[in-house]
Amino acid sequence: MTSNSKGLILDRRSLIAGASALGLAGMFGRPTWAQETPVRGGVFIMGIGGGSTTDDFDLRKLTDWVPVNQAYMVMNGLVEIDKDNVAQPELFESWTAAEGAVDWTFKVRQGVTFHNGKTLTADDIVYSLNIHRGADTTSAARSVAAAFKDVAKVSDSEVKITLESGNADLPYVLSDYHFLVVPEGFQDWSNPIGTGPFTLESFEPGVRARFVRNESYWKPGCANVDAVEVIVINDIAARTNALMSGQVHAMNGVDFKTVDLLSRAPNLQIVRSAGGQHFTFLMDCTQAPFTDNNIRMAIKHSIDREQLLQTALLGNGRLGNDHPIPSTDRFYNSELPQRPYDPEKAKFYLKEAGLDALKVTLSSSDAAFTGAVDAAAIYRTAAAAAGIEVEVKREPADGYWDNVWMKAPFCMSFWGGRPTADQMLTIAYQSASAQNDTRWANEEFDKLLVEARALLDDTRRREIYWRLQELISNEGGAMIPMFGDYLDAVSTKVKGVGPHPMFNLMGARMAEKIWLEA
Repeated sequence: MTSNSKGLILDRRSLIAGASALGLAGMFGRPTWAQETPVRGGVFIMGIGGGSTTDDFDLRKLTDWVPVNQAYMVMNGLVEIDKDNVAQPELFESWTAAEGAVDWTFKVRQGVTFHNGKTLTADDIVYSLNIHRGADTTSAARSVAAAFKDVAKVSDSEVKITLESGNADLPYVLSDYHFLVVPEGFQDWSNPIGTGPFTLESFEPGVRARFVRNESYWKPGCANVDAVEVIVINDIAARTNALMSGQVHAMNGVDFKTVDLLSRAPNLQIVRSAGGQHFTFLMDCTQAPFTDNNIRMAIKHSIDREQLLQTALLGNGRLGNDHPIPSTDRFYNSELPQRPYDPEKAKFYLKEAGLDALKVTLSSSDAAFTGAVDAAAIYRTAAAAAGIEVEVKREPADGYWDNVWMKAPFCMSFWGGRPTADQMLTIAYQSASAQNDTRWANEEFDKLLVEARALLDDTRRREIYWRLQELISNEGGAMIPMFGDYLDAVSTKVKGVGPHPMFNLMGARMAEKIWLEA
């Protein structure tokens, strides 16, 4: 970071100094063609799991892969995280921060128009941020946006954000996929208008959608295909068959059991992205018996993580330690002892809770992650040795995120990675967060999280983040046994494909970036 008499200036180069790129294992099976010159034409067909009949384009919701990918086809964000995990300008063209990183000034990109012909101005960005703010908002990002003390238009080309407390990572925070931009006053979430690479032509929620190229798209070398068709295929076997038969060009969430098979197919390429994706067994800390941390600790000691990693993911990932920060993060607590599978220790914690045995119901669905139902069965067997009887309740994939997640006392879920430790901890573990899916509340955690956010001293920040990981691991309601690689499979007809540290399908922006073989 550099500074001058006018205050602290943070641009994308100086931000690199404070952000270590997440690991990327890259592609295997076939070579890449990223150096070729993009060509225009063709219809790109995607078979994506993670869709529901309740989906729309409401930026305040966006809970699964299909709506997130579709939102990026129509709309742009303020900041984009690139393949090296670096914050790059998107609709915000540049930014500066005053000393202390409380007051930030952002320049609005000029010459950008919405699909309806309206020119992008600061008013649109202020509106798009404010739909996530205030007591009445229903936004899943409201806890993140609560840090914005004020969002103000300075001029048509400039926005000022004043924070409740300093945050040196604000550009990364603004890369959140909820913070996409719509015109001022926009509310018709079934008919989205954005500045993105495509416009929506047709939409059948949970089934399919079709997008056509925005001929006046402002990003050079992007929006190369004439149209994109999204087919929602939640069943992994059906999704794989659709790819192998040539019905779709790309799929997400490759079954770990079929990776080797698909990688040998001459017409396919496997894209592996290693980062912060992790799989969770969620205990609601406000519902019995999980109000007692002894019960939560018994659950955490009753899972065989190594077996789960090797059986459910076939080794395509890394062990988890009941906190969400991956080993690739610069603030990862490398000295926190790895929690082992220890049935006797689990029994000890049950006794501390006044119990000799425990019976729980675990709600599971492959909507949570590919192989979740199998993982639940593996856990049930391991937990039995600890005196914990697990009844696995298989839930339908459709509507899982509306009807089960954050409603069932014990259920399965996943989190995609976030570019900074602060983002991950804030959105999923801060007590006031709308997406605190274990409803865990810890006063020390909340206080330290705010303190770390404003620090420019990385040594002190590391001390705090290490403590926060320890608190979550030892007291939180999330059992996190493993981190999993993102695995996509793509036809060799698709060019410009590569891994991404954030999400699968190139950070949910594959449709914008790729082109089809001439």
